[in-house]
Amino acid sequence: MISVLLVDDHDLFRDGIASVIRGQDDMTVVGEAGDGLEALVKAEALKPDVILMDINMPGIDGLEATRLIAQAVPESHIVILTMRDEDARLFEAIRNGAQGYLVKTIRAQQLVEMIRAAARGEAAMTPSVAARIMTEFRHSARVTPEVGEQDRQAQPTHPSDELTQREQEVLALMADGLSDKEIAVTLNVSLYTVKSHVRSILAKLHVKSRREAGRRARPPPSYETDELVLFPRLCGGLRSKILLFSGTRVMTSAPGAT
Repeated sequence: MISVLLVDDHDLFRDGIASVIRGQDDMTVVGEAGDGLEALVKAEALKPDVILMDINMPGIDGLEATRLIAQAVPESHIVILTMRDEDARLFEAIRNGAQGYLVKTIRAQQLVEMIRAAARGEAAMTPSVAARIMTEFRHSARVTPEVGEQDRQAQPTHPSDELTQREQEVLALMADGLSDKEIAVTLNVSLYTVKSHVRSILAKLHVKSRREAGRRARPPPSYETDELVLFPRLCGGLRSKILLFSGTRVMTSAPGAT
């Protein structure tokens, strides 16, 4: 039986997904959470096989919750389920430890097949998302020179290297002089989420003010030089599981699924 934890701040959406899952003979909903912190607490307590994770939530958002849960409960497979299909969020989600990335427009039959795939340790994502990841990986492999272990250790580090991708985005906007409210509008997140990121940034950079933090900012790394660090973790499994996306069960169920 596949145990599933649902994480979304909209009760009605969680109810709908729970109804779909409970209609399957091989799945059960073991818990629900309305924000990232609650998700972390329940994931540690329940250790579900699969976690369906929204991104935009109050407090700790889904991307940061994914990173925390992947470290605390590595045996759980996290699948992002979001309204927004954006490359930056896709790559950050996978970097943070997500096993899959789905958009909420997916059909119910596709969703349950992807949950089963994630429970088996396979990459749970649609063919279009998988294609974007492989394209980015091939591009990164072409433009990024291979770095040996000694060279990598010799490379200088930057104070902001310990920040998550989203925290680096917030830091860059802070350095540009934007207020918390303006950052929230720019990134389309809540003001509470921005304030949470700012507190985390100040703590990680060991500074006491936004001005000090801004002086330590640098332009966010481009995917051409950064994503090769991400993709070996995913693509080792992705290449071996890529047949999932052309398998008859998924592809034949998608057009006519209800």
